Amino acid sequence: MTTNNLESTIEHWFAQGAAAIGNNDAMTAFLDLRAQLEAGTLRSAEPDATTAIGWRVNAWVKRGILLGFRLGALEEMNGNHPEGGSILSFVDKGTYPARRFTVSDGVRVVPGGSSVRAGAYVSKGVVIMPPAYINVGAYVDEGTMVDSHALVGSCAQIGKRVHLSASAQIGGVLEPVNASPVIIEDDVLVGGNTGVYEGTIVRSKAVLAAGTVLTRGTPVYDATTGAILRATVEMPLIIPSGAVVVPGSRQIQHGPGKELGLSVYTPIIVKYRDEKTELSLALEDLLR
Repeated sequence: MTTNNLESTIEHWFAQGAAAIGNNDAMTAFLDLRAQLEAGTLRSAEPDATTAIGWRVNAWVKRGILLGFRLGALEEMNGNHPEGGSILSFVDKGTYPARRFTVSDGVRVVPGGSSVRAGAYVSKGVVIMPPAYINVGAYVDEGTMVDSHALVGSCAQIGKRVHLSASAQIGGVLEPVNASPVIIEDDVLVGGNTGVYEGTIVRSKAVLAAGTVLTRGTPVYDATTGAILRATVEMPLIIPSGAVVVPGSRQIQHGPGKELGLSVYTPIIVKYRDEKTELSLALEDLLR
């Protein structure tokens, strides 16, 4: 089915609400959408230079993902080991089983409890260390490392050669359907125990030091320029290309908090990537 036809069909069945449940045409349209998401030919968000943020959200694709939840019924799912016995057992909507990979996919999934949900795209050259999870609608581009305990949330967009370090949490967003998901562009290093949430965009080659947390309500202070980066009603929080962001704090200036000498968490841009930063990242190539 062409993209235009699929879009109109998904919109039709999504608008039907509960009436779509059990309809074979609705299920066929959803399965087509899911297959295209897994193939990377369809995305919940994609680069678009004509927009203010450089990305376009495909709200109808998100509606198609939600349609899949509506159409699915709870099922017992088990993965069978080649030598017999079950290696995986869970209960979920039958429309979203765990993906299975073969050598021809070019994806390295190391044993130990990782799972990629159906409807997620994982490119050749991606390495998934256990345990990790990639949710439906996510897009993980080539050469990326998803390290242990890392999460790629629903519809999150991860670029090429990104390293999601251990325990990195990339938030997802399905609703509201027109909301921008978290976007991590090419060649970004996301440090351990880092969290990126609520539609934040991290531009190419940025470095997020371990423990950095970025949300829509988090102001980021650029120590190199004095600028304060914030999300607005129209725009998400955007971390500039090449920025090196570390966890920090700022003193409370008013009220009892000031009197008590308290500070609040604040991410700080301490520099922009240079040759020394590149040398510190050279180890990444040895791990792939």
